[in-house]
Amino acid sequence: MSPRTRKGWAPAGRVVRRRARRSGRRRQRADDRLLGLLAAAVLAVALVVAVVHWLLAHWWVLALVGLLAVLGVGGRLHLKRRSARWEAVRARGLRYGLAQLDALHHSRFEEAVRDLMRRDGCPDASRVGGGGDLGADVKATDPYGRRWVIQCKHRRAGLAGSAVGTPDLQVLNGTARPVHGADVAVIVTNGRVTAPAVAFAGQQRLHVVDRHTLGVWAAGSRPLWELLRALPPPRRPTARS
Repeated sequence: MSPRTRKGWAPAGRVVRRRARRSGRRRQRADDRLLGLLAAAVLAVALVVAVVHWLLAHWWVLALVGLLAVLGVGGRLHLKRRSARWEAVRARGLRYGLAQLDALHHSRFEEAVRDLMRRDGCPDASRVGGGGDLGADVKATDPYGRRWVIQCKHRRAGLAGSAVGTPDLQVLNGTARPVHGADVAVIVTNGRVTAPAVAFAGQQRLHVVDRHTLGVWAAGSRPLWELLRALPPPRRPTARS
């Protein structure tokens, strides 16, 4: 039956030929892409072969590159070791006077306490103070395996500043052990501590580092755990225990 021609319709034969032409163009484009990829692959292989042949003919270039790489790695390791040695020397000789500590910003005071703990043999000592610190400004693990949680109270006016009171100790008591897992909970200040706060600390097994103790610790070479009493026993045996 011959196709009926209407307005806007094309005869069936013409439609078939049009589809065949479109299909042929798609196949041609696919063939062209495939040929392009094959040509790119051949060029890449030829380039690699040429480079390999050139390097084999100029082996000294490989030797020179290898030597430079070894020297570069060795130089970086040497600088890293030297930096670590200088840092260890600096840490062992770290000292602060009370006047220096008074002049610090409160965040720098926390960093100073962290550095003193590192000096004493706590390489993992870190400052964690800031918004939402939940009463912990510095955390550290001493050589005996005990976990220290330290709250810092800096007073720019030193002894003339506001005293550390019982509420400050209550915050430390509420978070140091249940939240931070402390074995030793400490509050450090360059100012004064009220008598009720000292009494509360004794009742709750908290430790207070007042201005006097801080001065001895920061300016001397004795670790903090040698200046405090009634510390928990070591978690692990050491040569020092």
